[in-house]
Amino acid sequence: MVLKLEAIPRVSSITKEDFLEHYFKPQKPVVIESAVGHWPAIKKWNLAYMQQVAGEKTVPLYDDRPVNHEDGFNEPHAEMKMAEYIDLLKREPTKYRIFLWNILKEVPLLQKDYDFPDFGLRLQKRLPMLFFGGRDSYTFMHYDIDMANIFHFHFDGKKDVILFPQSETKYLYKVPHSLITHESIDFSAPDYKKWPALEKVLGYRTELQHGEVLYMPEGYWHYMKYITPGFSMSLRSWPKNPKNFVHAIYNILVMRSFDVAMRRLKGQKWIDYKNSQAIERTKRAVLV
Repeated sequence: MVLKLEAIPRVSSITKEDFLEHYFKPQKPVVIESAVGHWPAIKKWNLAYMQQVAGEKTVPLYDDRPVNHEDGFNEPHAEMKMAEYIDLLKREPTKYRIFLWNILKEVPLLQKDYDFPDFGLRLQKRLPMLFFGGRDSYTFMHYDIDMANIFHFHFDGKKDVILFPQSETKYLYKVPHSLITHESIDFSAPDYKKWPALEKVLGYRTELQHGEVLYMPEGYWHYMKYITPGFSMSLRSWPKNPKNFVHAIYNILVMRSFDVAMRRLKGQKWIDYKNSQAIERTKRAVLV
């Protein structure tokens, strides 16, 4: 058995009015294949170019190790010069990823290569973030702390993407007081004997290629796996649904602070407790 995943709709281009009517208002994902063909980045941005313009920058790296109570919020697991990191990506598979790094601030030259498309939503101009990964590296299934509308632009290579709306959370073994599902789940090939609730979950899937942009609606769960080495940039817009906006404020001001405090107070016992609760709460929800 495989996950019940519908192909994310694709359009070659789209007007602002059609995007708002058919995807933003109903909160449905879409891949726009040629949304930013005018960007210089479409022709220039690849791993070799990033190595050229940012090779001397020290970059934060993350892998797929389980959360530890000693880890800070979004604390990197290692650091490396960008030139060395890209050499590693080209040479062999690696679990190391760059996550939420504002390279556009670190290398202002890159800001000339893109603009902020008019999709009908106000984009946050101070928060363009880049994400890099090697073949077979992946992110844990998670949703973003700010519950934002996300436009995810992909460059150089292919990336597998699985999405779920918040309505499917009850089946996903969400870890309480966090933004992730249980880290033992392999969403590329889930073990249904161990995670039976996943038989009920309904989601979306696509494969992103160079120059394509994926719209992820507010608070959507997402899992991303690099088929080949590559990188992406996300632009975001604050949630417009009042419920999601309040959820975002709670995540930022309350949930994150509470979780950090409990890690300090109880250590690994707190992490283990949360993981066990992810399983127990999901069992109860599925039995209802």
